[in-house]
Amino acid sequence: MGLGQGVGRRRSSRGRAPEPPDADRPDHAADPPADPESVARTICLNLLTTRARSRAELAGALARKDVDDDVAGRVLDRLGAAGLVDDAAFAEQWVSSRHRHQGLGKRALAGELHRKGVDRETATTAVEEIGRDDERARARALVDRRLPSLARFEHAVAARRLVGMLARKGYDAGVAYGVVREALAERPSPDETGDEALDDLLSDPDADHR
Repeated sequence: MGLGQGVGRRRSSRGRAPEPPDADRPDHAADPPADPESVARTICLNLLTTRARSRAELAGALARKDVDDDVAGRVLDRLGAAGLVDDAAFAEQWVSSRHRHQGLGKRALAGELHRKGVDRETATTAVEEIGRDDERARARALVDRRLPSLARFEHAVAARRLVGMLARKGYDAGVAYGVVREALAERPSPDETGDEALDDLLSDPDADHR
């Protein structure tokens, strides 16, 4: 093939008119917009696959996705009717898990439920499922786990740190004082004067628990 012929063919290919659009080819630009309720439902179901959520959590997620409030309300109502959104069940599950695995006390658990949008009555009902004995037992487990690292300290110093730890975990003063006193009474004090300081500390509700 001659040089001229090759050049001519390339020019002919470049100058070829574009093919007419195929009438049978789907036009994606003409697809109808997704149904808002389907979109909202998918968002909720995707979130629920990772863990249970409160209604307020799901509503917040939909708002961040610019889902209309009316649409969000209808979708959440339907999910609630199907048993997929239930604040009472969510609160009960949350309390049980966080108390068992994180060792949180009632006050901390109530605060977490409040931040997740669970109403006060529902949160209180869930939190009160933790019995006093169960709460003390969990607090004692936390103290026993921490005690070895405090073995070199006087009782009063160890008590301040242990009570402070329990306070941060959401245990009230009555539980914290009782559990710490009980635990420290079972081990010898490095300094006898520490026991007197301990008595003063655990009888003073305004003591420094840092």
